[in-house]
Amino acid sequence: MADRGDRVGLGWRPEIAAGLGRRLHEIDLVEVIAENFMDRRGSAGLRALANEVPVVLHGVCLGLASALPVDERRLASIARLADAARLPVWSEHLAFVRAGGCEIGHLAAPPRTAATIEGTLRNLARARTVVGTAPALENIATLIDPPASTMSECAWIGEIAVHADAMLLLDLHNLYANAVNFGADPHAMLDALPLERVRMVHLSGGVWIGGHGERLLDDHLHDVPPPVYALLESLAARATQPLDVIIERDGRYPPVDDLLAQVRAARAALGRGRAHPVLTDARLAA
Repeated sequence: MADRGDRVGLGWRPEIAAGLGRRLHEIDLVEVIAENFMDRRGSAGLRALANEVPVVLHGVCLGLASALPVDERRLASIARLADAARLPVWSEHLAFVRAGGCEIGHLAAPPRTAATIEGTLRNLARARTVVGTAPALENIATLIDPPASTMSECAWIGEIAVHADAMLLLDLHNLYANAVNFGADPHAMLDALPLERVRMVHLSGGVWIGGHGERLLDDHLHDVPPPVYALLESLAARATQPLDVIIERDGRYPPVDDLLAQVRAARAALGRGRAHPVLTDARLAA
């Protein structure tokens, strides 16, 4: 592991800012939604926050995983914000969010094909040029297995990450939800990813929806469930690089004490995994 070691923190949201601001010493970093800080006032506030605690940027509306070229204005906004707040690390989703000139208001999974890999690689190359660095790429949850796919989710993600030479932001609840919704083993899916490229991790919760044949919805409104902590432990046992772990919450906010308890639970899972390393191909090659 690098000297910096693992870090665990929370997604910064206005609803928890007051309570969390008094307890920043209990977390290692925060993640902010880039689109919430794009104006001049937001940039100044972000610089002030970055003076108190390490900050990473997280984008939600670029739509990088698309055959359509990424919106240059949105990329330029990310670049200005990253430069103004001196934040070199940023992330985005492997998703599309618009088509035919329409914003769909959702992170949607494209067909997992060679064509969407090519489109994503073009967009990532442009993002690297405009912003200066490529984003860490986040896997998304989907309730519908993308039609016309010719590759598994893990193979598709791996091809993009390797050919773009990009880091991964591994959302473990998204991985877990896709696994249980489509009849896969989440730990086998974890092992099928290029884990040596994972630098950031998201943890969140969800809810079961529907009746017969119900699905797990990743809603960010619930606590991190035990199976997701178990996946974090498995990841920590397999990865040699330091990990930045973020607890995400986007509504039904519990007391800050409860959120910080989840931070401590994540640290404990990391510690258990680090204490019992698993021999992998990456470790053998090191």
